Amino acid sequence: MKRFAELFAELDATTATSAKVTGLQRYLSTVDDADAAWAVYFLSGGKPRQLIRTAQLRALAEEASGLPAWLFEASYQAVGDLAETIALVLPAPASAEGLAVSLSEWMEQRLLPLRGQGDDVVAAALRAWWRELDATGRFLLVKLVGGGFRVGVSKLLVQRAIGQHAGIDAKQVAARMMGFTDGKRLPTAAQYRAMLAPTEAPGCGHAGREPSQPYPFFLASPLGMEAGEDLLDMEVASTGIAQVMQARLGEAGDWLAEWKFDGIRGQIVKRAGQVWVWSRGEELMSERFPELQALAQRWPDGTVVDGEILVWLDDASTSALPGSDRPGRPAPFALLQQRIGRKTLNAKVLAAAPVSFMAYDLLELDGQDCRERPQTQRRAGLQTLAATVNAAAGPRLWLSPCLESDNWSGLAAQRSKARGLGVEGLMLKHRSSTYGTGRQKRWAGPGAPADGAVLAWWKWKIDPLTIDGVLIYAQAGHGRRASVYTDYTFAVWSRVPASAGEAQAVVDAITRREPAVPGALQLVAFTKAYSGLTDAEFKSVDAVIRQHTLEKFGPVRSVRPTLVFELAFEGIARSTRHKSGVALRFPRMQRIRHDKPLHEASTLQDLEHLLAKTPAKIGQDG
Repeated sequence: MKRFAELFAELDATTATSAKVTGLQRYLSTVDDADAAWAVYFLSGGKPRQLIRTAQLRALAEEASGLPAWLFEASYQAVGDLAETIALVLPAPASAEGLAVSLSEWMEQRLLPLRGQGDDVVAAALRAWWRELDATGRFLLVKLVGGGFRVGVSKLLVQRAIGQHAGIDAKQVAARMMGFTDGKRLPTAAQYRAMLAPTEAPGCGHAGREPSQPYPFFLASPLGMEAGEDLLDMEVASTGIAQVMQARLGEAGDWLAEWKFDGIRGQIVKRAGQVWVWSRGEELMSERFPELQALAQRWPDGTVVDGEILVWLDDASTSALPGSDRPGRPAPFALLQQRIGRKTLNAKVLAAAPVSFMAYDLLELDGQDCRERPQTQRRAGLQTLAATVNAAAGPRLWLSPCLESDNWSGLAAQRSKARGLGVEGLMLKHRSSTYGTGRQKRWAGPGAPADGAVLAWWKWKIDPLTIDGVLIYAQAGHGRRASVYTDYTFAVWSRVPASAGEAQAVVDAITRREPAVPGALQLVAFTKAYSGLTDAEFKSVDAVIRQHTLEKFGPVRSVRPTLVFELAFEGIARSTRHKSGVALRFPRMQRIRHDKPLHEASTLQDLEHLLAKTPAKIGQDG
């Protein structure tokens, strides 16, 4: 544990990529394979299972520290992280014996045996362990038992460090790590050693490795998005879409265009007579989607297909998406989200949210890795696979429809229809591009320009929906933002105010803590957001919040309505769990509307108008 604690402190103390990689390499060279396996698991995003409820953890810390609840809460609000707070307030340890225990021993001999034990057993163990760890060790222990381990290092950096440590390509490490952090599998020394093995011969597929293992996902980069602004749209306003796209990406005919769907990116793996379904987050989801297992049972062994998991509403009366012969439309993500949350998949659930797979790419066929083949060849192979399996009775393999156009104006016209069709925009894939790893900033595949300036895949999304909301509640952030109020709740007017005076009367009543009058004008909370502003903007809003605080409810402050924000979001759906009756998808703050008075903020009717612009068949959230 001592070496891992030192590594954690080293990674947390720097923002330099080279320093992080060097620290990781140094750690891997000084610990055994079992410890390295657990460290790589956690640093790459693996989550320990929560062994104790947060409320019980806080109660134990208050007891051990001797602090009253109010003082512990004040300390937590000042620090911003529960594990760090506990590590700071506990008394000095009686010994340092716990630091001498290795990370693998902590996990396999101490923490894992606590699963399923009663609260008293877990509490007694924590009390004892706190007495034998220093502050950093206690911090890590609380993270491990609380299920919230995070550190400022990306999976790509971990892969780079392993690659440099073993003398192999980081892309090969990435391929071998797929599925390593899945919660259903515990890391082992043997799995770690397999990551370090000499590189296998090209084109050998998954020979000698776990049959269920997927490939690293290739990610698209957002087109025109830089520093939070859609520069592409700004350029288009002055020069026109065709000219901008021509200058950035060359001829439209060099690109394959597909619809961008809003589902769960996934891979279906068929090997050794079995089927596995993986999410982009490297979560094994086979049991949640029996329809997809049935779909792939007829595929030949040694087949891996990349695509999107969707709820599809088959409706013969609804025209197919342009470029497709499949009837119906994709359902909003809210319906798929309900399906994911179900523990029991009975016939009613399966019928209400029928899951299907929209295939994007062919990654493996007959056990041979296809990723180095050009995009057009992989697409042709995918079409051949679909024709073969669809010729027999059973679930059909649907391919993501391609849109035909030899000019950017035509593709822009298709993109403009996306929201009404229930999709997010277009995906652009260069016809000569290979299937890469992660989000590549340069393309080195066959046919790439000498300077590597053209990315292989772009996502050309439609503009987000926007609404103007009034800030009414605020909560401090976490980590480096623990002392700044950055998490906000926003409201809209229940109707259009008759005048600025009527809106001001509502604000004055809120200031006097008077309850809202039923049927009268009022502000209705509708969403929360915590991203989108710069550090300087957050600091300026924090000053306003502190100046106009009305009441405090633990970590939350109610704020006198003063500021209007323009909020951007990707989608909207009806919700029975929210007072406003709607739920937003990916809300974030786009700008502070200093130019807009409170009475001109948006209303519930504006939200209803946005709902009317979305596809009619929408899933109920909650």
